[in-house]
Amino acid sequence: MPGEVKIYRNEDVDEIVACIPEGHRHVRIVLKLRDQTIVLQEATVAAIVRAYVAVALHPTRRYMKLVKHIIEGAKPGFAKAQLVEVEEGDRCSDPLTQAT
Repeated sequence: MPGEVKIYRNEDVDEIVACIPEGHRHVRIVLKLRDQTIVLQEATVAAIVRAYVAVALHPTRRYMKLVKHIIEGAKPGFAKAQLVEVEEGDRCSDPLTQAT
């Protein structure tokens, strides 16, 4: 992972807004954090939810990694760049397990 790893606890989040901006069709998520604001597009949020559900609700799975792939011939309404599951490892990387 390039750059500094930041861990945000619930108390670091000031506000979360889900909305569909004027003139757009897809949901955006705005995360207002203690030190920055992040806007996530719907496809990114969907990938996060997909990974979360796959790990949180599975009886033994503890890890899932999604990696950007360019998909040629994607279905209508889907972006060419997609976050797709890859088979790799079974546990969180060191920086994540060491953070509190």
